[in-house]
Amino acid sequence: MIPNLPTYIPVTFGLTVLATLLLFYRAVAQASTQETRKKETLILSGLIGWLIIQGVLSLNGVYKSVPVSGPPRILLFGILPAMLTIISVFVTPAGRRFADSLPLANITWLNTVRVVVELVLYWLFLNKVVPELITFEGRNFDVFSGLTAPLVAYVGLTKHKLSRQLVLGWNLICLALLINVVVYAFLSAPSPLQKFAFDQPNIAILNLPFSWLPTFVVPVVLLGHLVSIRQLLK
Repeated sequence: MIPNLPTYIPVTFGLTVLATLLLFYRAVAQASTQETRKKETLILSGLIGWLIIQGVLSLNGVYKSVPVSGPPRILLFGILPAMLTIISVFVTPAGRRFADSLPLANITWLNTVRVVVELVLYWLFLNKVVPELITFEGRNFDVFSGLTAPLVAYVGLTKHKLSRQLVLGWNLICLALLINVVVYAFLSAPSPLQKFAFDQPNIAILNLPFSWLPTFVVPVVLLGHLVSIRQLLK
């Protein structure tokens, strides 16, 4: 935990994590195939278990310890496993069936949490635990994704008043914005690989609950974009 941080910041972010979890669970529960819907409880339990594991690692200071060489530990124990899980979704037959069964509208609604994430990042910047670089006052334009997600989800995917090509283009733009902020956040965190923000590094993500951002919220949003792009291209 970060000392002297106003309570409303971790509380707001904790609620954002909960919203991400519930929105993804809803997408699974409303999947187009019974095969996926039957796994909704298992998937929810797995995600909750993952959040608990990341919470324990964060509370025990595993991520605060900066290695002498190599990447930060949060990359090895938090981000890498999540990325491998996402890869498995697209390289296995069962994973692809799962991806193709998720409703596009539900997956798109997931992106609304990015508005609150951007607000939290700005609050963290004001409290000097993340650099301005990764806020909307710096080089983070990800708030566009969150603000436009309801329009794309409702008008484009529920009312079908936007072309498939336009929705695909939106997903590609939002994916690029996500990758942009992730790169800057990673390269501004304390590690031998740090390239930016040495005066005010990105230390928030090494502490609970903000460690859930790169280890849970970002992977879920990333998975959503990749699933959407796959379905739209088919």
